[in-house]
Amino acid sequence: MTVPGIEDLAADIAAADRTVAFTGAGVSTGSGIPDFRSEGGIWDEHDREALSIGRFRAAPASFWVNWLALHEEMLDDADPNPAHEALADLERRGQLDAVVTQNVDGLHSRAGSERVVHLHGAGQTAVCQGCDHAEPVAEAGDRLAPESPPRCPDCGSVCKPDTVLFGEALPSDAVREARTLVETTDILLVVGSSLTVEPAASLPERALAWDATLAIVNREETRYADRAAHAFRDDATEVVPAIAAAVDET
Repeated sequence: MTVPGIEDLAADIAAADRTVAFTGAGVSTGSGIPDFRSEGGIWDEHDREALSIGRFRAAPASFWVNWLALHEEMLDDADPNPAHEALADLERRGQLDAVVTQNVDGLHSRAGSERVVHLHGAGQTAVCQGCDHAEPVAEAGDRLAPESPPRCPDCGSVCKPDTVLFGEALPSDAVREARTLVETTDILLVVGSSLTVEPAASLPERALAWDATLAIVNREETRYADRAAHAFRDDATEVVPAIAAAVDET
């Protein structure tokens, strides 16, 4: 794919000491996972209140029924796409230091990215609320029974998907790590994020404050478009592999 400006961004990445990617739902739409807020998105099809922390606490069994339906519909058959694979390839070549993601689908890790900061948790994993036991969501879901949520095989406490639900704060350790990364990077590559959901949306502001170069790949224009040194309003599954290929040729 030939996109004007790709070579300039590739040259910047090749010359940088540190590059960090920040990804949102738009990086996974190419894997068949709808985004959340657009027409026809996830929240058009699923009741967000049914997937809130309040619902989990009040009626964990029915919460799990809804969560497993979402998981089966959106995540079970999804595979990493060329954008995920290109970011993993950049990391393997030492040209990308980390991926900070708003996504809970786990596709960056499955593509081979090793340093992934999950701001909203990981939807493929369930964690016990009473101890440190963790397991795949599907295994926990197998223990769901009428009026009885999945319980930990070690201590008997209720298990919860390891993702940030409505009404929950983002994990403080992930937020700290993300902020440290963007405040020390030379280039922040934003892929597939509308940059509207806080506090993640403020990460580009932090990067710019530290004189980082901002690059954005997103189909829709974002509020940072006029402050980005590089902006591409194209499909991430085409643009990100083109960036990786151009960096390799630089």
